Amino acid sequence: MDADNVKAQMRKGILEYCILSILSREDSYAPKIIAELKAAKMIVVEGTLYPILTRQKNQGLLTYRWEESPQGPPRKYYSLSDEGRRTLAQLDESWEELVEQVHAIRHGNSNITTVEPIE
Repeated sequence: MDADNVKAQMRKGILEYCILSILSREDSYAPKIIAELKAAKMIVVEGTLYPILTRQKNQGLLTYRWEESPQGPPRKYYSLSDEGRRTLAQLDESWEELVEQVHAIRHGNSNITTVEPIE
């Protein structure tokens, strides 16, 4: 098993959740989202981020607006829609359940009292 490949797959699986989480705190534009993900060691490039933002927008999870930038061209700021906030709340719940389940498995606390024989 290639541990780096497994880590990369795990990151991809939660990247959409992380993007919604970032946008739940404040509206943001793509380079700033990338910088925040990189600061958290979630390595991502523009070629990965833009398709996710487009997909989330098409799913009704995000909206965007253009704002003038003090340096350079206008920036596209993304924000969560009401549907995006509802989806994020569901993902928060799922994440907490998943963390508990993995923790139980890793630490042998899965509360199994008997094991039924396989016939």
